[in-house]
Parts: sequence; structure tokens; C-alpha cells
Amino acid sequence: MRYLVCPILILLFVSFGTFAQSQVMISGRLVAEDGKALAQKQIAINSQSITTNNNGEYQLRLPQAQTYTLNAINSGYYDVYQTFSHYELKQREANFNIAPISLVERKAGRTLLAFGGDVMMGRRYMKPYFNNPVLLSKDSVATDTQKLVEIIKPYMSLADFAAVNLETQIADKTPAERAPKSVTFFSPPETVKALKYAGIDYVTLGNNHTYDYLESGLDSTIHYLNEIGLPYSGAGKNQKSALAPYQVELNDNAFSFYGFVGWEGGFRPTQTATNNKGGAALGSEKNMIKAAHDAQLSGQIGVVQYHGSLEYKDEPSLMTEQRLKMAIDNGADLAVAHHPHVAQGFEIYNNKLIAYSMGNFIFDQYFYATNHSFILYVWMDGEQFYRAEVVPIYLKGYVPTPATGLHREQILRRLSQLSSKRATYLHANGGHATIEKTPNTHSAKAQITFENESIKPLPMNSWSNQVASISSNLRYRLGYNLINGSDFESHNQFNSAERGFNLDTTNFNVVTTKNAKSGSHVVAATVKANDNVRLAMTNFTRVYRAGNPMSVSFSAKGNAKVKVYWQGRKTRGKLFDSLKNSPLNLIGEVSLNGGEWQSLALDFNSPRVGFRSIRILLEFEATSESEIMVDDLALIEWRSTFVSPSSQVLLHNGADKATYIGLEKKLNDSMTINFN
Repeated sequence: MRYLVCPILILLFVSFGTFAQSQVMISGRLVAEDGKALAQKQIAINSQSITTNNNGEYQLRLPQAQTYTLNAINSGYYDVYQTFSHYELKQREANFNIAPISLVERKAGRTLLAFGGDVMMGRRYMKPYFNNPVLLSKDSVATDTQKLVEIIKPYMSLADFAAVNLETQIADKTPAERAPKSVTFFSPPETVKALKYAGIDYVTLGNNHTYDYLESGLDSTIHYLNEIGLPYSGAGKNQKSALAPYQVELNDNAFSFYGFVGWEGGFRPTQTATNNKGGAALGSEKNMIKAAHDAQLSGQIGVVQYHGSLEYKDEPSLMTEQRLKMAIDNGADLAVAHHPHVAQGFEIYNNKLIAYSMGNFIFDQYFYATNHSFILYVWMDGEQFYRAEVVPIYLKGYVPTPATGLHREQILRRLSQLSSKRATYLHANGGHATIEKTPNTHSAKAQITFENESIKPLPMNSWSNQVASISSNLRYRLGYNLINGSDFESHNQFNSAERGFNLDTTNFNVVTTKNAKSGSHVVAATVKANDNVRLAMTNFTRVYRAGNPMSVSFSAKGNAKVKVYWQGRKTRGKLFDSLKNSPLNLIGEVSLNGGEWQSLALDFNSPRVGFRSIRILLEFEATSESEIMVDDLALIEWRSTFVSPSSQVLLHNGADKATYIGLEKKLNDSMTINFN
């Protein structure tokens, strides 16, 4: 926690990357929670400073950079960190304008809690797949673990109390005994030091990996947590200690933090604690109701964390929803869940907040769907829920970073749509979003213009798929891009390697150019006549809908023939054997003709049965020595049928979380679509 006594200060840190030292003018507005301007407050950028005007507005001229991180500090308000990319600010209707940011006032009894999702620092951090760089080396593990949290540290440190789900055991070497299960984790002791360094004040151990190496693994985990002084709950040496909360006083309020796992486990001895053995706290209805009652009767603010539901799903299981709501009904004041490894929505239930899945925070899963996540800020006025805010996070090469551009858009669009089904709504707050019970009445009008193309990403910052008008009779449909970072604009951000494409094993590289199809970054390779080069998804997308119409959409230029393939991993197929030996299925072949960008889209259907995951590959054969460029590469899973311009897409089958729009056929001229 941190308290600074100073006037409001906004610091705009810049990451220069490969940009030339041209200047940009960034503008925005700082307001209080009631919307009133915070006027005559100092704003500093590096060594420069100005003050906001009477409307709380600022204009800042600074060198062009890859990213701009805004930090607002004031003794009477909670600190703010928000990060934006050059590309996304340039796309706004008013160039380089940041949407208004509201600050939360500090007051007696108010507490800011910060939550992150699943955490581990083992496995592929030390032994990476796909020829990726090693992130944790045995010779520098202390330094390397701190590097993993360096970028996200300011976002967690500003809270009065920050918590994550430690989904791993801690040991200095592989423990002797291993539970009879397919996947087990352990992480080095430096993990605990890194979490504390990052501002984490507490971890929950109530999960299905806290007993992976049985009693010896649990003993070493508890030993290192106690040695470093990082509090925990949700596991123990017997049932009584596992069910006990961690209690702490924050801003004159007494809090009880509970951790639970939703099932016993399918092996013996089970992963949950009993009277005679250690393990995680079982999140049965009985145990969770008792915990809520105990906190309420003892005058404690009860915070329940629960590990349950099904992996990679959009919605919580009914059992998870029921248990979280029963905890609230019986006295709990806040409920936070995890385990699906993807972000799920929110619900304000009986004036209390439920977060159904936090997703990953520090994790080594290479599935594309698991890299989009968030930090959750929750302000409590005593036991009363006051406000919550979403900080979009992208795990870039397994490293948590602020999500910018299309990453931010995809996360907030997903959370907005999933939450709105539960009468809970996201409202923009700069680049973050507040979680509220009141619908968002602001109509974010946006526009897309098609020019000799048939597929486009939906507009940024609207979170809406409602088409207002189309300047043509062409039918349209909505879809979802299954590849992260496919516009290549975020590839060089935060000095962390992007792992979604095979750039480590091919002569394609991300380059900065004024001649990009969109933005300023493309992948490019120089290829000799009759040689070929392949651009591919590094790995398979685990999360997809079998039997759905799909499209591979990209822009390219050069002198080459392009073959587009899909490749599948069979249900029981081994990963690396499938990558090497599974057959390539030709989707289509097209020709590039010289130095002009061509917008291309090839349709296919995902396999209906028999596959657990798929990926796409583009093979370029140069017809003469040529520089080949590719931009805006997307694997789009269509979530609706085509509808007429006078109709709205029915928001089922995932169309509510769509990120792309497609026309029934490519036009030879331009066409505009307006959105509300």
C-alpha cells in the first residue's frame, strides 16, 4: 500500500521502441467520480510540466513512442496507471485523445483491493516450447522472476491490499512424491519473493494444484511463504487449518480472506484437506456458507475466492454460480473465482460483486485464448461494495503486460458482453472500465469503410455490435479472431517476445514501415525467385468451435504465389508430433502481383469432429526475388449467419463477443457501415 502527499501529478512515461523522434500532442481530461473537472492540477511529462485548465483538460507534446503510460498521483485520491499504444490513440476520432479518466477519492474506511488470476512460474518458463527464449534461467532465477512482474508491478502496488491465486507448489527442486495426475506444477522459491516485490500482499492456495506433490510439496510451499512473509489461506496441514481465513485489518476494517477449491480431485489421496491430512480447502456449500456466517458474526468483511467451473468456457458452471451466490446470501461481501484460464463476466448481485473468472495472471499456457486477462480493482467502504474497475492485461510471451490496441478492445468487449447478460455493465474510464449496475447510455458511434475488401475488424472503443446503417444491400455477418496480435502493432511493446507466430524459425520479421496496410507494423521477408517461406501460427488454437464457418483474412504484397492451409491436432494427438506430421489441408491458393497491397480472404469450415485444436499456415513461393509483406492476419471464426442490412445479427453462438465483420462478397468500390 502507498500514501503520497502531493498535488495531483500525471506522469506520462514513454517507451521509444523504433519510432523516430517526431512529436505528438496527447490530450485528455481528468475528472472526479461525479464528473466534475479536476482543475489547475500539475501534469508532468519527463522534465516538462503544465497544469490542467478549469475543465480538467490537458495537452501534452512529447516524442512519439510505442506506448504512453499515464500515472496520476494525488494525496486525496487513489493513484492511477493507464497505458496506451501509439497506434490505438492515433485511431481515435480525435487523434491522440485519451477518454476522460476519473479518480477515486480516498476517505476514512475506504479500501482498494486488487486481484490477479492464476499464477505459476515453472514448466515452460524454464523449458520453453517452439524455440522461444528461456525466461527463467537457473543461474539468474532471482533476477528473472522479478523481470516477469516488473511491467505489472505499478498496477498492483497502488492497492491497499493485492491478492492472486498461487496455482503451484513452491520447491527448490522437483519434490520426491508426485500426485497421480496428468499435470503437476512446482515453481522456484524466488516466485514468492517476486510476488511480494510486485506488491502482492496475499495468495490463495485453494486450487487444484496446491497438493500436486502431496505433503512434501505442501510443506515446502508453506515454508517458503512463511519465510518470505507472504500470507495465505485456502490450504493447510489439516481441514481446520485449510478452512481458516487469513485475517487482516485494512484502513480500520477487519477483513477475512478465504480460499476454496470446488472439488476433491479424482485421485487418492485427494487434493483437499481432511482431519488427518493436508491439502486445499474444499469449497462445498456447507463450508462456504459456514465461512460467510463466521465472517459476518465476527464483524469481519468476508472475501471469498473460489476455484471452480470448466476450463476455457465463456460462462461459469451452474455449481460455481450457485456456491458464490450462496456465500453472498449468507454474509460474504465479495466473491472472486478462477480456474477456467479465460476471463468471464461480472455480476453485481444483491449489491455485492461477483467476478466469475479472473483468467491467467502469470502463466505459461500457449493457447491463444488464455493470454487475454485483467486485474480487478475493488473499492470497499467498510463491508459495502463501492466501485470496481477492470485493467485489461495481455500475457505477452507469458509475461503480464498492460493490454493495448486490439488486445484491450477484445478483452473489454468480451467482459462487457458477458456481464451485460447478468444486468451488469462496463463503462469506459480512459483505457480501463468501471463495473456498474446502470446500463451505459452513451452511444459510441463508429464507422467502418470497406475498400475492395470483404472483412474488417470492428471499430475500437465501441464494445457494440449494433449496426446502424449500411450503404449497400450486401448482407453481413459477425465473427471472432482466434489469433492474438494479428495486426502486429503490439509485437515490439514492453521488450517481451510475442509467441503467437513462427518468427523465431523463419526469415519473416516484424518491421516498422510507413507503407503498412494499417498502422505502422507488418511482417516482412525477402525471398529469392522460386524459394518459399512459411508464416504460421506457432501452435494450435485450443479453443474453437467445431463445424463453424471460418475465414483466413490477411493483406499482402510482393511477387509470389500463396497457399493457405489449415492443420489439425487430433483428439489424442501429441503436440509436437502433430505440428511435425499432421497433414496440411489446402484452403486455397492466390497470387500476389507486385507492390500493391491485396486484401485476401479464404473461407473454410473447421473440422466437425476428431480434433482438439487447429492452426493456419501461409506458404509464399516467390515468382521473382521479392520482399513479401503481410499485415492484419486473422483466423476468423464466424459466429452468425449472413443477415440483410435492415436486420441485426442475433447475439447467440458467441456473436455478442465478435471482433470482426464480414460482407457476403468483396466490393470493387468503397462501402461504409455505421455502428451505434
